[in-house]
Amino acid sequence: MLLCRAEPEAVAAVAPLLGEPMPLAAAGPGWSVLVPEGGPWRIGGEPVDRVLTGWAVALGVGAPWPVLALWWDADRAGFVLASGFRRPVGYVWLANGIPAGEDEAMRTFAARLGLDPVLDVQALDRLTAPDPEADAPARLRGLLAVLGRAGIALPAALAPGEPADRLRAAAKALAGARRTGAARPYAVADVGPIAPWMPWVGGPGARALALAQVVAGLPLTAWGVRRRGGGWIAAGLLLTAHGALGLAYGLVPRRPPRS
Repeated sequence: MLLCRAEPEAVAAVAPLLGEPMPLAAAGPGWSVLVPEGGPWRIGGEPVDRVLTGWAVALGVGAPWPVLALWWDADRAGFVLASGFRRPVGYVWLANGIPAGEDEAMRTFAARLGLDPVLDVQALDRLTAPDPEADAPARLRGLLAVLGRAGIALPAALAPGEPADRLRAAAKALAGARRTGAARPYAVADVGPIAPWMPWVGGPGARALALAQVVAGLPLTAWGVRRRGGGWIAAGLLLTAHGALGLAYGLVPRRPPRS
């Protein structure tokens, strides 16, 4: 799943960038959650962690707020935080809960989300210590408990470790849930404070963001090709295409409204 530090209305405006329909719902004050309906991992393609990382990077660059990807499979579980053009930061646990990440990553994660440098970091450090009673899903639940102080309140039905089909059905049944789809020209009032950054607005903020997406998308695509990572390639192509669309839209002359 993807946790975005923005209201559902703002996330709905940029989620079509991923090209994947997803249930979208609130996940606490100022937070939203996206649950993929499918993915390459469902047909033996890219591993779930690579795909979710690519999607988080695409959204993290394409929107002015951080994106947290939570993922799990039969062998491991973990998270990745993407924010702007900074290198994503994440952590991994084996299925039995054994830590398999770098401790420093947790501190970087806390700093980027503005968590308490003492209390929250101490709680996160405990997630990197051996604990025979905690498996991988329990580690993710512990992470969410810490993030509760940052406003995340994930609905109980969306529990880490649940099978994908059950998780998707639970997301669709949430009160106020909607399904993201193809991009459409949202009205400025629909997207709130991020409206000036949307491609169809055509303002300087939108053009700057579109150019940034192209600049980030091209090397991300090339890096994915070198690593043969379909998730990274898809994220890079999506960023490049979305940025190019925004630049092209900004160059199209507008007809003055008829009186």
